[in-house]
Amino acid sequence: MRYLLHLSYDGTAYHGWQIQPNANTVQGAIQDALFEIFNIRVDTMGCGRTDTGVHASSYYAHFDLDTPLVPNFIKRANIILPLDIRLNSIYEVPSDFNARFAAKSRSYEYRLYFAPDPFRYKYALMLFNKPDFDAMNEAAQSLLSFTEFSSFSKTGADNKTDYCKITEAVWRQHSNEEWKFHITSDRFLRGMVRTIVGTLLLLGNQKITLNDFIQIIESKNRSNAGESVAAHALFLCDIQYDETVFLKQQ
Repeated sequence: MRYLLHLSYDGTAYHGWQIQPNANTVQGAIQDALFEIFNIRVDTMGCGRTDTGVHASSYYAHFDLDTPLVPNFIKRANIILPLDIRLNSIYEVPSDFNARFAAKSRSYEYRLYFAPDPFRYKYALMLFNKPDFDAMNEAAQSLLSFTEFSSFSKTGADNKTDYCKITEAVWRQHSNEEWKFHITSDRFLRGMVRTIVGTLLLLGNQKITLNDFIQIIESKNRSNAGESVAAHALFLCDIQYDETVFLKQQ
């Protein structure tokens, strides 16, 4: 059977999702827990990569299993897993389902705040001055008119293509001192969201113009874009699939 896990994790202590040599990863922790439960190696396929320090409030990964799920699987797995990784649910899915390639869209949010707060600094970027959010939203809206985003891709990334279809890009105020950037696309390049945010902040602080922002996209040159902002304020927050793939919740 093929199963699909829905999980959440705090990425602070991890070098991203994907297993790497000599690195602490979320995928590694999940597979260690599966081995402890089933006493066999179980390989997982995630819905995508997240960089070091990036969080996921909603993440999916599939795996195959020749034996039945153990009773109370979710509870047993969560007892084994570190407290910064939680399994939320598990579904039976078709044998040809792929958590990465079946995803219709992915959504991220990037969090900013503007007043010292000891309970917020680990999960949002502290800024002392508010940028011009109206100007940044105008620029963010222009992203929907483009499909080639190599200007915002991590240098040296092994992207097979730099094309993405962004369907939402907007800054929203969530409280008096907190704003979040929401962005949805069919796919993202490595480092793309954090570089977009860094470049938008240049515009919001009057260091570049809207025309400059558009020219940066058109240049297809990463060196023209802004710096990549800190990872700790970025959350993968939604993955959309065709609902018909969820055959049965276990």
